[in-house]
Amino acid sequence: MAETGRGPVGVVLVSHSREVAESVASLARGLAGGGELAPVEPAGGTPDGGLGTSSELIARAARRADRGAGVAVLADLGSAVLTVQAMLAEDEELPPGTRLVDAPFVEGAVAALVTASAGADLKAVAAAASEAYTYRKV
Repeated sequence: MAETGRGPVGVVLVSHSREVAESVASLARGLAGGGELAPVEPAGGTPDGGLGTSSELIARAARRADRGAGVAVLADLGSAVLTVQAMLAEDEELPPGTRLVDAPFVEGAVAALVTASAGADLKAVAAAASEAYTYRKV
């Protein structure tokens, strides 16, 4: 569980598309149910609205999502992952306790937000998101 005096784990969704990041965040909020939700912030596209990833937008989203208990970052495609990895290596742009989570983007986002909203710690949020790889559809 989150430490006393700290808020919930935040979730950041990094996509090459602003619309995709915003839509997945909206879907996760809708499926997470009632009650108080953990923060989930989209970070999609470039500052000028194009396709791509932006360390500036990712850093801003992570700061908005950060409540002191860590930030779980999910990314959609290869270069989004590489951008987040580079930011984590620099150790300056992202809040302390930010973690890139290996998870499917949509299912992982929902699992992460539900788990974070229940008050789980960053390790449990990351595990729930990663576990979404095992969801069978047939």
